[in-house]
Amino acid sequence: MNRFRDERLQIMLSPVERRAIDDWRFDTRMPSRAAAVRELLRRGLQAEGFKLAEDEARSSEFGVLENQQANKSTD
Repeated sequence: MNRFRDERLQIMLSPVERRAIDDWRFDTRMPSRAAAVRELLRRGLQAEGFKLAEDEARSSEFGVLENQQANKSTD
């Protein structure tokens, strides 16, 4: 799964939060902190009932919200 990523998301963490992520990362053998954060986000969204893309789906084929255009028209 080698998806092109062109967006940077910057967040601030406390030392305790960073340590928790790093501990989870090492326990689960994630290759990087960024990969660990992406996996935690994926799991959180999945737990909330968001649909996940199929393995061969392209990034441009989906977003965080299922129907982004419909949501924009209701704002």
